[in-house]
Formats: sequence, structure tokens, C-alpha cells
Amino acid sequence: MGQAHAKNILAGEVPGLKLAALADADPARGEAFPDVPFFENASELIASGSVEAVLIATPHYAHTKIGIEALEAGLHVLVEKPISVHKADCQRLIAAHQRDEQVFAAMFNQRTDPKYVKLKELIDSGELGRVNRINWTVTDWFRTEQYYISGGWRATWNGEGGGVLLNQCPHQLDLWQWLFGMPSSVRGFCDYGRFHDIEVEDDVTAYMEYSDGKKGLLITTTGEAPGTNRLEIAAERGRLILEGSTLVWLRNETETSHFSKECTSSFDKPETTEESFEFEGNGEQHVGILKNFVAAILEGAPLTAPAAEGIHSVELANSIIHSSDLKETIELPLDGAAYADALQDKITNSTYVKPEQKASTGDQDFSKSF
Repeated sequence: MGQAHAKNILAGEVPGLKLAALADADPARGEAFPDVPFFENASELIASGSVEAVLIATPHYAHTKIGIEALEAGLHVLVEKPISVHKADCQRLIAAHQRDEQVFAAMFNQRTDPKYVKLKELIDSGELGRVNRINWTVTDWFRTEQYYISGGWRATWNGEGGGVLLNQCPHQLDLWQWLFGMPSSVRGFCDYGRFHDIEVEDDVTAYMEYSDGKKGLLITTTGEAPGTNRLEIAAERGRLILEGSTLVWLRNETETSHFSKECTSSFDKPETTEESFEFEGNGEQHVGILKNFVAAILEGAPLTAPAAEGIHSVELANSIIHSSDLKETIELPLDGAAYADALQDKITNSTYVKPEQKASTGDQDFSKSF
């Protein structure tokens, strides 16, 4: 992902942003950028004085260490998702952000997608009325065995800290909390290595409850094809279905709870009208977040995705895994220290041996992963 960001910056996709330096543990990665100063580790880059801001696109556990180091050095920081592997590390990272003038953002690029922006407008404006139920099926994150063996850190507790919930689905988990807020409890059901030779979760069902009574169901996997991405919201003012580029609102003329109380018939339903919204494209995505990052630094613009909000998607992922392991409902907020200990137990007791990496002969177009 770091290479993709670097290429966008070099191509001039983000006015005001210059690629001043790169760092990677693998020197060969710097060969693709011969005119950019290269460092063999993040600490050297941060201490070099070469940059005013850093974008962290490394394996997950390093987000916390590098992020803290960069923040303490006074640099602006943009960190890829997830901002950390577990809640306790998120808290450590966020606590390192002590300066108001220092911009600290997260790469939650799906927040630039016009269909999710529209959904948030409808919810936040109160136009939908109270949301009662959420169902989101996200099974279009299909990944092959080749994907998982392409890096030694991938799909391991020690290298990645989780599977679909920590790698692919942080986007939906972030959107979930961005749109609906955080639940009061979670009951997770995770299958580890159901579809792949991996030790982490690749098939997940999670049930969530909120203090205001609404319920939510999230289903995600990397093992189904062609897969589905369908979000259904039941609210007082009707039902919304978002699938593909279309948002359909079956709008109730009267709120359901009011109609139920006032109607004198046993079987009538509120009158409805249908409204559809069509969206072209998915917004500016990663480039949009980069542009916003620059605007926040140079102009004081509000951030699209403040890094401090990144703790919520991590807490949801941790809670779902922890609930599944304990086979019980988890009350939120999650005890971050307890989960960190549980994760360390997984790492310590792991007997998983990763299959030998094989050279890929297939298409490696990374844009297909979005």
C-alpha cells in the first residue's frame, strides 16, 4: 500500500504534497523510486529532518511504534488502517498526540465515498428518524491462498493480529461506528482458517446491541465468491438498502411507531414512497484522504478521518474476536488490557506453521483489492 501512496504523490495527484523520503526494511523497494532519498528504517527517516509529515503503511503492529515515534518528534502523521492491532495500543498511540497544531489522521478512505456520505447525512439530519436495525453482509473481500502466503506476517496472530477483521473489514467497521455509533454489547462468532490455511479469522458473524434498543448484524468473510456487499437499515421513516452504486429508500409517510399507536386497523401499514439515489464512482478514496491531510496542515481544514476515531473500529474487531473465544457476550467498552493479554496468549501458544511462499504467476494489480 505504501508503494501505491508513493506513486500517487509522485504523480502529482495531491497538490501541496511532496515525496521527500522513503523508508523500508527491504532496500529493494526503494529501487522503484530512484530519485527519492531512501532510509532502511523508520527511525532514521523520522530523525533525518527530511520530512514534515509521515504516512505509515507497514504491517499492523509497527503502526503503534512508528506512530508514537513520529508524533513525539513533532511530525504530522497519517496512519493506515487499522491504527493499531488492539485497543490498548490504540490508547498508547492516541496519547502520544499532545500538540494541537500537529495533524494526526487515519487512512479511512471509504469516508470519501459519496454513498456513505449521503447515508451519514440522512442519519445525522434525523430525516430517517430512529434507526432500529442494521444488517450488513460484506462477503466480497475474497482472497486466495496466494494472497495469504505472499507475506510472512499475513494472517498470523504475531504478524497481523487478526484476519478479515483487522485487514479487510476495518473499512466497514469504521463506517459502522461512523454511521451508527458504538454498540453497548457484542456477541461474535469467528471461524479461524475455515476457507484458508491460516490461523486467524476468515469467516465472521457478529451481533450487536445498542443502549437505545437498536440491533445490528455484521457478516463478513474472505472465503466466498462472488460475494455480496449489502447494507440494510430499518428506521422509523422506512427502509434503506445500499448495494452497488444504488441507495434505495422505501420512505414511510408516517413513522412506524407513531403509525402503530394511532392506526385503528389491525393490518394496515404506513403509506410508502420509493426514492433512489445513484452514485457515480467511489469518491477520491486514498487520494481524497491525502488531500484532506494536506488541507488540515496548511489551512486548518477539519479532518475527514481523525486518527483518534480509529480506536473504535479496532475495539469492535477485538470485541468480536474476544467474544467468540470466550463464547459469551462482551459488554463495551472493552477492557483493552485484558484483550491484549488474550492476544499475547494466542501468539505464545500458536503452533501454526505458515506454508512456504511460492512465486506468483497471476495478476498482482493491487487496485483490485479495494
